[in-house]
Amino acid sequence: MAAWGEGRGLIVQSQVTAVRPERVRYRLTRPQSLLPLLPGMIAVAFQVSIWLDVGGHVVVPGLFAWGALLLLALFTSRFFGVTLTPSAAVVHNFRRRTIPWSNVQAIRIESFFGSRTVVIYEAGGRRTRLRAPITGFLNWDRGFEEKFHVIGRWWLEHRGPDWVPVPPPWARWR
Repeated sequence: MAAWGEGRGLIVQSQVTAVRPERVRYRLTRPQSLLPLLPGMIAVAFQVSIWLDVGGHVVVPGLFAWGALLLLALFTSRFFGVTLTPSAAVVHNFRRRTIPWSNVQAIRIESFFGSRTVVIYEAGGRRTRLRAPITGFLNWDRGFEEKFHVIGRWWLEHRGPDWVPVPPPWARWR
């Protein structure tokens, strides 16, 4: 930063270099990861009310099963998402998948059961729907549009100078 005086005022000149992160990770927001627990919590409350009515020993296994399902839903939903690296988009679903930026043909927003999701289109016609970021009724993410644009910018910046669009499979037969 350089500063110098001129007359009465002080003029400050600075050079700010934007530091690009090495990786960007998008996951479900905290309310989105807790939302699947709501029906389970209602079911557990119902199980407890039955347990108190019946006498306890009949419904206890059902209570343990609901508890295990709630923990499983909470544990697995935390891993869903996408990691953006300079070479690829790493999609975290039940199986981890790496999509090189040079294979990506488009990134779009699509509706799926009332929610809007980000979809990555690859060469060869394959499409991958990301589990995060996502937005919709009871599943709201205020930063969804910004996250979509960040993913698109990463693709445009890292797809490489030799990238060429591949026509979709249906366009090759015309």
